[in-house]
Amino acid sequence: MSVDLQDRDPNDINGHVKVSFEDVLAEPAGAHSIDCVWKASYCCFNCGKNCCYNILAALCGIFIALGWGCEFAWITFSMVWCITPCLRLFSISMGCLQKYFGTCVTCFLAPICETCGLLFSRITVSNVK
Repeated sequence: MSVDLQDRDPNDINGHVKVSFEDVLAEPAGAHSIDCVWKASYCCFNCGKNCCYNILAALCGIFIALGWGCEFAWITFSMVWCITPCLRLFSISMGCLQKYFGTCVTCFLAPICETCGLLFSRITVSNVK
């Protein structure tokens, strides 16, 4: 598996943090500022945002990626070696109780429910005026 350096967010999981100049700064209709100030502001905004992101990513990105890699490795390890076997053991152990409970319901509760159903099935409601 290789890293796609062109589309770094192919599943768009971080679409909510994509911010453009127009998303943050905009003048209301009718307001006019000096064009060179607006263009300089645009350049400063994008340069500041991109430079700060690149510096933070370069300084912290590798260590944070390592930390998250270890976290997901731990989750995978615990699921494979601890949680899944425990759930399987629980499922096997509860199989006996499931059969016992099912037998009790079939022997004791089912006849009572069937009798109640037969009793209540004879009730009729009529609208008398």
